[in-house]
Amino acid sequence: MSEMPLLLHDPVHAAGFAGPAEAGIEEWVINAVLWLKLGVEAVGALVIGIGVITATGQFIRTLLSPHGKDYNQIRLTLARHLALALEFQLGADILSTAVAPSWDQIGKLGAIAVLRTALNYFLMREMQETTEKAGHGPVTGPDDAKAPDRHSSSPQ
Repeated sequence: MSEMPLLLHDPVHAAGFAGPAEAGIEEWVINAVLWLKLGVEAVGALVIGIGVITATGQFIRTLLSPHGKDYNQIRLTLARHLALALEFQLGADILSTAVAPSWDQIGKLGAIAVLRTALNYFLMREMQETTEKAGHGPVTGPDDAKAPDRHSSSPQ
């Protein structure tokens, strides 16, 4: 008799169906999310590995080159890979709290998200500044003076 009010308020049980936990669906979804999280973390680690290998190759070529030693391009290569990997790692952290998170997990995710977002922001800003200093950024300055002035009355 004590189960009767539960059945009246639970449409799944009232219709004669098993709930997600009883059918094993909830456990399957949790396992699928955990596998997906592991895959996303692995992709993030792979991106870091590729970045380290690529930057190391560039570094060796620069060391063996008789020309000047400019390491900015190497730093940019590694920074791009790290920024992308941070996005994957943040996605994995979000997945880990997607299924029945505790307040402790939510707090840790918040702290991790803030730290990784800040790190990513500063990496992207440094990459942009370095690119602009190298002359690959937006065209401003002396080149703009060469463009014809549309408002000028002098013949071109």
